[in-house]
Amino acid sequence: MNVDSSEIYDRIKQKVQVLVVAYERAKQENEQLKAQKAELEKQLKAKEQAYVELEERYSRLKLAKALKVSEADAHEAKIKVNRIVREIDKCIAFLNK
Repeated sequence: MNVDSSEIYDRIKQKVQVLVVAYERAKQENEQLKAQKAELEKQLKAKEQAYVELEERYSRLKLAKALKVSEADAHEAKIKVNRIVREIDKCIAFLNK
């Protein structure tokens, strides 16, 4: 019975050692994953900030383009109004003759 107890003790000791090694590996892997997660969260925040900045720039460019188009349209409208005024002046001049 003494031999059997010794063998059981040795097997349990080996299994416990295997479990301790597996635990240490899992613990180390967990630490690596936590560090990787922190780095990815940092990168995500940076990307989100860049996205927000790009959205703001896009909005400003859109507004600037809208204003630019409006100015061009205003210029064209002024030209058309001037043409119409000249035509009306010609018509008035013909009527006065």
